[in-house]
Amino acid sequence: MNILLAVDGSAYTKKMLAYLAAHDELLGNKHEYSVITVQAELPARARAALGKEVVDKYYADQAEKVLAPVSKFLERKGLAIKRIVKIGPAGANIGKVADAGKYDLLVMGSHGHGALATLVMGSVTTQVLANSRVPVLIVR
Repeated sequence: MNILLAVDGSAYTKKMLAYLAAHDELLGNKHEYSVITVQAELPARARAALGKEVVDKYYADQAEKVLAPVSKFLERKGLAIKRIVKIGPAGANIGKVADAGKYDLLVMGSHGHGALATLVMGSVTTQVLANSRVPVLIVR
């Protein structure tokens, strides 16, 4: 199975990884794993003032803070992963990558708070569900 893990470095990412570790059918060498994190885009004025090099380094540093612990966790389990970093709206980017990568399953943690429309799930989760046709396992 080709599995995409959406991570943001929060406690909900840790819960998702703990869930995977407790379910051998989801975590093992018989699967392929990709890990995606999406960084919020800096405002246009900030990008212009800082310059491309500084902005790119900022995005790379922020992504590494999120991906390093997840990579370490999965590598300790003997699993190879593909890292994916995107910039922009999280829900839309995760959904597009899930569809384009022909993943069998998308696994993500959910904050579970927000406005009335997102009473049960966070807004990013709602956007992912709206933007992807891949089955989604939401861990809360």
